[in-house]
Amino acid sequence: MDRAKSVISISKPVWGLLAAIAVILVLHLLSPILMPFLLAAVLAYIGDPLADRLEARGMGRTAAVVTVFVLLTVFAVLALLITVPLLIEQIQLLIERIYDGLAWIQETGLPTLRQYLDLPEQSKPMEAAKDALSEHWESAGGILFYLWEKVTGSSLALLTWVANATLVPVVTFYLLRDWDVLMAAIRNLLPRSVEAQTVVIARQCDEILGAFARGQLLVMMALALIYTVGLWFVGLDLALVLGLVAGLASIVPYLGVIVGISAAGLAAFFQFDSVWLLVGVAAVFGVGQALESMILTPMLVGEKIGLHPVVVIFAILVGGQLFGFVGILLALPVAAVIKVMINHLHDYYKRSELYEDKCEAAKPEAPE
Repeated sequence: MDRAKSVISISKPVWGLLAAIAVILVLHLLSPILMPFLLAAVLAYIGDPLADRLEARGMGRTAAVVTVFVLLTVFAVLALLITVPLLIEQIQLLIERIYDGLAWIQETGLPTLRQYLDLPEQSKPMEAAKDALSEHWESAGGILFYLWEKVTGSSLALLTWVANATLVPVVTFYLLRDWDVLMAAIRNLLPRSVEAQTVVIARQCDEILGAFARGQLLVMMALALIYTVGLWFVGLDLALVLGLVAGLASIVPYLGVIVGISAAGLAAFFQFDSVWLLVGVAAVFGVGQALESMILTPMLVGEKIGLHPVVVIFAILVGGQLFGFVGILLALPVAAVIKVMINHLHDYYKRSELYEDKCEAAKPEAPE
């Protein structure tokens, strides 16, 4: 009997490892259909605190969820009505600028470089790129029409897109309405011996994920607004597109600044044909980076996540390699949860006999 208990006790870590491997394998196999459910879960998680506040003020849970939905819908519709027409216009302008940039490189940049370096006359590689770009976009009618043709070219792809677009709000509504019930049910399933410790870990994970999901989203939106307004003030025609791209890329530390200042610098050079305006572009991203470091991140996110920038980049690359776009979205939350688990394992190790034995072994012997 004691031997059986010993085997079961020894096997607990093994069963935990097997369960983790099974979950990862299932997620990998289901990754093609996980996107709408993942997006719905993220939206429900973000909206739950607001629904809880409305519920605490005497509103029913269903009414609170409907109110949150109405607010999110109004915000999304207004954002689309304002940004989509501008994005269409600026994307078309971006294509023209790329074409003009290729022409400048072919007609001015390369000849000047050949003359300066005393290089022999070469073929015109940029002509082929210009012709390919022109033919591609003329036949497609612009990037949005090109994407629309790709989506609508397959009836199955179109049906899948419509189904996902319909599924996300439906799943979000039910998850948000029953969020507290689901959390209570999961807690009741936990073994009583580990419930207290699991709840502590879950609360710490919730603090980190909440800080990231809500805080980082606000930081990205704020940076996108700062970059867009700043580039518009400088006079850049592509301010909206480049500001949004830089804001979204800021999910990875310093990536938004690198991508934004590179793309905006090129756009400013080809638009104004002047190096001096690059100083204005650099100033916009410098101010944005300073505001993020000193005000936005400490105020909206805080120091709860505590992931090193190298860890962030590595986690995103690993997530993308294993699970594609779903993995990229899951990478940072999973890395933050793993960090919490490692911290608890470290504390357990510091309290273990193994650590105490190592400390005692390291103590020098007292002189006789």
